[in-house]
Amino acid sequence: MVENNCKVENCDTVFLSIKMISTHIDYTLSKMDSESICRMLEALMDAKANEAKIFLGGAGRSGLVAKTFAMRLMHLGFNVFVIGETTTPAVRENDLVILISGSGNTRSIAEIGEIVVNLGAKLITVSSKEKSALANISDNLIILPSKTKDDSNYKDGYIERHLVGDYSNLVPMGTSFEIMSLVFLDSIVAQLIQLTDSTEEEMKGKHANVE
Repeated sequence: MVENNCKVENCDTVFLSIKMISTHIDYTLSKMDSESICRMLEALMDAKANEAKIFLGGAGRSGLVAKTFAMRLMHLGFNVFVIGETTTPAVRENDLVILISGSGNTRSIAEIGEIVVNLGAKLITVSSKEKSALANISDNLIILPSKTKDDSNYKDGYIERHLVGDYSNLVPMGTSFEIMSLVFLDSIVAQLIQLTDSTEEEMKGKHANVE
């Protein structure tokens, strides 16, 4: 029998956070717009058919989500790149750029969006805000209603919120948006697997073998 020497009294917040994240995913799902999702799928399939390049970008943790999506698109045979990498080529007219930003106002990402539009490429933004710098210039906007690190009610600490029975924000800063973005984009991949008639074995065959 393993002796329990843990100095932490309990891990209740861990389970409460997981439950809240699950609840939030269900809430976001009920608010999503199927038409904008279909347009995103259409843009991805058009890019593949026309051998256009697809670029993924985001700042911080959203950037990590962008990389995971880029990897899955590569597994499916799309011509995909991550913005900011040393081997990423130039964006050209008719290419597709997908940016991930909870607020839609992150300066570095909003500036990339402006450049993309000026180059004549198609811009899709995944965000939690209907009104933002990126929303104003995007060809297609995917809204995932979520709390972001810019939301004002994050100024109250965990303890204060729990004392008054508020468990709505048990995850820090932009976590709910980033998790929802990951779930959403992996679900896009699931649909693309069907649309491209791909198999898991084919995807595994494209996975990196030197890591």
